[in-house]
Amino acid sequence: MRIIMIVALISVGSLLGDVIPNKVKIQNQNVVKMAAEGLSQELPKKVDAFTQLISIKAKEETLFYTFEINASQSDDAIIKKDKSRMQKAVTNGICQFSKRFLKSGINISYIYTSAKSRKKLFQFDVDKTKCDYPPEI
Repeated sequence: MRIIMIVALISVGSLLGDVIPNKVKIQNQNVVKMAAEGLSQELPKKVDAFTQLISIKAKEETLFYTFEINASQSDDAIIKKDKSRMQKAVTNGICQFSKRFLKSGINISYIYTSAKSRKKLFQFDVDKTKCDYPPEI
C-alpha cells in the first residue's frame, strides 16, 4: 500500500511539474503578444538622430524590437564601429528597464538594420542570464 501511495504522489508531483511551467509559458506568450500589440501603436518612433524604432513583434516568449539606423557610414563601418559598444549599452539598458519581463522568463531581442540597404547589421538577444541580478530568495 505504501508503494502505491508513493508512486501516486510521485506521479502527481510529476504532472504538476509539467503543468505549472506550461501555464507560465502560455501566460508569458500572451504577455509578449499584448505588449507587442500595445507598444507597436506608437511606431515608428525616433530614438536619436540616427536611429528609429520601426517594429515590435512577438514570437513565443520573446519580444523583438527592430531599429533602423540611418547614418552616412557604410554598413560595414557601422558594424565595425558600433556593434561591441552598443551591445554592452543595449544589454545593460534592457537588464535595467525590462527587469520584470526578464525575471519572469520573457526574453528581449534588439535587431538593428540599415535604412539604406535594409540589411541586418546586428542583433542583441537578452535573457535573465545576461543580467547581473542577485539570486532570488
